[in-house]
Amino acid sequence: MEESYGILSLLPPLIAIVLAILTRQVFVSLLLGIWLGWLIMNDGQVWTASLDTIEGLVSVFADAGSTRTIMFCALVGSLIVLMQRSGGVEGFIGQVNRILERYEQRRTGSSRVVVQLLAWLTGMLLFVESSISVLTVGALYRPVFERLRLSREKLAYIADSTSAPSSILLPFNGWGAFIMTLLLAQGFDDPFRVLMLSVGVNFYPMLALLLVLIVILSGRDLGPMRAAEQRVRTTGQLLSPGAQPMVGEELTGQGPKQGIRPLARNLIWPIAVMVAMMPVMLAYTGWSDAQAARPDAGFWGTAFFAIGQGSGTKAVLIAVLTALLFTLVFYRLQGLFKLNELVDLSLKGISGMVPLALLMLMAFAIGNVCRSMGTGPYVAEVAGRWLSPGLVPVLCFLISSVIAFSTGTSWGTFAIMIPIAVPMAETMEAPIYATIAASIGGGVFGDHCSPISDTTILSSMASATDHIDHVKTQLPYALLAGGGAALIYFLLGCF
Repeated sequence: MEESYGILSLLPPLIAIVLAILTRQVFVSLLLGIWLGWLIMNDGQVWTASLDTIEGLVSVFADAGSTRTIMFCALVGSLIVLMQRSGGVEGFIGQVNRILERYEQRRTGSSRVVVQLLAWLTGMLLFVESSISVLTVGALYRPVFERLRLSREKLAYIADSTSAPSSILLPFNGWGAFIMTLLLAQGFDDPFRVLMLSVGVNFYPMLALLLVLIVILSGRDLGPMRAAEQRVRTTGQLLSPGAQPMVGEELTGQGPKQGIRPLARNLIWPIAVMVAMMPVMLAYTGWSDAQAARPDAGFWGTAFFAIGQGSGTKAVLIAVLTALLFTLVFYRLQGLFKLNELVDLSLKGISGMVPLALLMLMAFAIGNVCRSMGTGPYVAEVAGRWLSPGLVPVLCFLISSVIAFSTGTSWGTFAIMIPIAVPMAETMEAPIYATIAASIGGGVFGDHCSPISDTTILSSMASATDHIDHVKTQLPYALLAGGGAALIYFLLGCF
């Protein structure tokens, strides 16, 4: 059972977040946050805390889901480099450019609007997995954004703010499976029905998606994003001074191999295989549970239910492995590369992901520290002392936001909040579906704002931008959508 350290449990994540923003040294900040957590848990014993910090990093790999996520991130690097060197990225850019030529109006800049809309739509359609959505949007549209002098920060914002929200609103994926498991544990006989009813009042993801669309169509940016857009448009500088992009030159500086004809199919087919494998593997990994729960559902009914029961991390890892193997064979059959070239490029792509893998490792480690110290339950307990029935949804939203921001995990927040929020809503006769939705939406909101969130880190990586720059430029939009969602829940509670 987790021990509660009270207000001290807030120090590790808060120190890590503040230092990351002030120093721009995310690795050092996370490591200090992890060490501080172990120092508190070891009653100030520096040597023991230092040893436990090392063991805490090692123990991340004891969790299969965390290990799969880190492996997935590394293997995606191979896929990206292979698609670049095959001419697939350049071929896709050519296809997009031909689409943009139909809308080219230099005075109104409609090409810039169209390509942002395409990125927004792509992120929406890839709701099967948030990581796939983020990485696909980043890989496909980063070169086009650069050509049109759109900032990498804007691409990271679009990728980040369409991935998790669409996965929540269309929960036929690992997100839905996880939440339904939590709801099932709370005694709901039909967790899928409860989840779908809560989707209708889950205002943060709705507002987040709508706000991205408004920003694109209006061309108006807020605060740091406006400065980033002006920098790229006037100077052509892709990164702010002193910025450290989240991926190495192995992933950002690769052009097609000399003599290769750029063809969009060399990008589209690998991406299509990766995306298509997601629902297949979700159904496969969830098939046994689905058959046990719905023995008379028939093949298609079982398949549909199995997608909601499948393992998201298993599905993601198998999807990217399948896409990588397909890509190696596909390119070899075309005679684009020899076997030794394919191996070298794959390893080069993995090496470009080493910084991200280390950052993911530390993000998981500090999440484990927060869990051991009882950070999430402490925040929920303190706020729960002054709840009233009408304000249950809005306060659950705010509590979830704080927990997700402090711990950097939306899924962890769901696991903490739903077992607290559901009994609370039932006991106090508060609106149950709004309470569930607010707990989920608040987790996504806090996760969007947190620099130690794995999805925020992935968005920075996919767009090859500085991580803290992404956090700073996205924060005003996340706060605007989050404030709007909180206001709606408050008004519903008052009237």
